[in-house]
Amino acid sequence: MRTTTTPGRPSRRTLLGASAAAAAGLLTACSSGTKIGSDQGGATAPSFSGGAYDGPKVTLEYWNGFTGGDGPHMQAMLASFNQRFGDRITVKNTTRQWADLYPAMPTAIAAGKGPDVAVIHNDQIATFAARRTLMPLDDVVSALGLSEDDFIPAVWQAGIYDGQRYSVPLDVHCLADYWNGRQLTKAGLEDAPGDRDGFEGALRELKSSGVAHPFWMPNKWPAHLMFMTLLWQFGGELYDQEGTHALWGSDAGAEALNWMVAQIKGGYSPEQVAQDAQYNAFKNNKVSFTWDGIWQINDLKETAKSVDWRMSPIPNIGGTKAVWTAGHNFVITSQAGRDENKAQAAKFFIDYMSERSTEWAKAGMIPARNSVRSQPEVAGLPQVPFAEDVDVFRFLPALPGLGDVQTKALELAVQQAVLGTKSVTSALDEGVRTANKVLAENKQKYAK
Repeated sequence: MRTTTTPGRPSRRTLLGASAAAAAGLLTACSSGTKIGSDQGGATAPSFSGGAYDGPKVTLEYWNGFTGGDGPHMQAMLASFNQRFGDRITVKNTTRQWADLYPAMPTAIAAGKGPDVAVIHNDQIATFAARRTLMPLDDVVSALGLSEDDFIPAVWQAGIYDGQRYSVPLDVHCLADYWNGRQLTKAGLEDAPGDRDGFEGALRELKSSGVAHPFWMPNKWPAHLMFMTLLWQFGGELYDQEGTHALWGSDAGAEALNWMVAQIKGGYSPEQVAQDAQYNAFKNNKVSFTWDGIWQINDLKETAKSVDWRMSPIPNIGGTKAVWTAGHNFVITSQAGRDENKAQAAKFFIDYMSERSTEWAKAGMIPARNSVRSQPEVAGLPQVPFAEDVDVFRFLPALPGLGDVQTKALELAVQQAVLGTKSVTSALDEGVRTANKVLAENKQKYAK
């Protein structure tokens, strides 16, 4: 999928695109003719009472997809844990691309050769929970006295499926508006505008000042993240509460996608922007604005030293402040649930890692725990102010198999409209029909 080797980029680019492969892997893990969600889970693990682990020495298999610039920070956290608790708990790390990790997990766990504890994205939790590949963690948060008040509310809620908690959140990461300070100053602009009129006015001023295309519009990553952000800003929703119908073909969806297409028709973006081209152009002083994830902070520090880059929240184009957001979450698998000691050790491990995630903030993420964000060494990081208004964070709903819907329908509709191969109306109408078909299929696949 990638055309560059940007540090940190692989682990994000496959965030949603890996979902289809993950769903295929889940199906492969089932016996022929068996519905996903039937009774195939591991044994129920003992309740967690909190405190230190006092059982015999165990080795935990830990899987994650931190293959980019965030990897060294996770390695540092693991080294600290193993140094402190290695006499009781040794954590053995396996890092794979998300696109490989998700489909590999179910079969590996079923064979007892997978992870005991893992980090997965919030949009995967419902799928793995419905497959009974994860252990509920209600006892962990209860024993530790954790509640929504301790976390960013949206990421806390994203870990709940079918009335049970399956994850402890590590972070949130969202889109940001990166801008070229030198180019804006030349155009007579002091700061990045925060609303539609200001943003569109800035594009006109930048074009007049000599920037040929100040805001390149991608048709692939992160185009669908931009579309979802704009959809929510225009007052729309992605899916109904039952997960049976796609709602993004609404008037709000049309407004969002038309605005994206208008950037090309208005001459602010070239046509048919290739994969990663908008980001690389920004790093080479050819683009004034680019919308990408906060995970790009460290890459820009390292590889764009000639660019006077700044970052701000995504401007409010549609009238409602909102931004696409996702989160990394610690989960415990049914493999660990077969061993009482591993289950207890895994629960201790994720509590420790979550609470002491100061190092993780240096990877460009926003710590999910309020107590971590308030620490002086974290509060001063450039991404943390994005959490000052946590109500703007919007997550994908907890629907099993949602990755298939996004990849086969929403992402394709956005791509077709931005490329001009279909009108906005036709792209959305066809996409919604496909989405509703896949949602209906998922209801059968993941039936309880």
